[in-house]
Amino acid sequence: MLSRTPLGSTDLSVSVLCYGTNMLGSAIDQESANAILDRFVELGGNFLDSARIYGDWIPGIPAGASERAIGAWMKSRGNRSDLVIATKGGMFDARAGDYRMRVNPQDIAKDLGESLDHLGTGTIDLYFLHMDDPDVPVQELIDALAEHQAAGRIRHYAASNWAADRIVEANAYAKSAGKPGFVASETFWGLAKPDVEAATRQGYQHYYEGEYEALHETMPMIAYAATSGGYFAMREKGAVADMLAARYGNQDNDRRFAAAQELAAEHGVSINEIVLGYLVNQPLQTIPVFGASSPERVEEGVKAAKVKLSAGELAQLRG
Repeated sequence: MLSRTPLGSTDLSVSVLCYGTNMLGSAIDQESANAILDRFVELGGNFLDSARIYGDWIPGIPAGASERAIGAWMKSRGNRSDLVIATKGGMFDARAGDYRMRVNPQDIAKDLGESLDHLGTGTIDLYFLHMDDPDVPVQELIDALAEHQAAGRIRHYAASNWAADRIVEANAYAKSAGKPGFVASETFWGLAKPDVEAATRQGYQHYYEGEYEALHETMPMIAYAATSGGYFAMREKGAVADMLAARYGNQDNDRRFAAAQELAAEHGVSINEIVLGYLVNQPLQTIPVFGASSPERVEEGVKAAKVKLSAGELAQLRG
């Protein structure tokens, strides 16, 4: 069973693993989504991560497919119980062909309203700005989010894909204005170290290592791409997808792969359990977001929470 932990300084109690729902309602139909979410909850999970745009890249499905799938599942359960629902807004609107920067109070309000409708709820527990627009003053964004919080539409707010220094700037303003600031950062982070240029071309920016360590001292990290897209498991099978090979093919990951194999053998677990365990066992609070396309895959992912890695083993994995 997954244990629970208070999320940073908030009143939210979350499972030590978060289930990422980006495929629900699109690649995964509603019946399958219900079975996956039911199994995650049965195993102690309660933390779900979604976004207003998840599924919008698939033609022929409703906007906000992932949120709608979660909403339909919650409705079938009859209550939200102790679930912690995180979702995100302020990203490009691919369905509408709107690729301007949408991180501003007006577009955030629009996205938030749609997310509440899709989820069928009056409050979102943790609301992330999905991206940043450095040309918009942090004051405008914090003020807008604080208003939504005061109105009860969100309980807490956070930042995803924001540069660490912009989060620091935003929270400094919030403190000076007597308002809540960002309570967490959802950050691109897994054991595999990316090639910066390739990752950026694929839409992955602001990797944890070398940027977020100091910020991590002040707030939790919600790590997305936590298994690095299954890169190490694919290497073990001898067949890495071209996109992942471009993103992660480097000598650092050759060393990390060898270390992960060695520790997997020593602990008697799969290489993916070591990869997720690397994040679960970080000394500062880190909640990995993992994906799973079936209840059986959920069970496999949850096993990582039982893996105990020492400080020396974490250093061994980093190389």
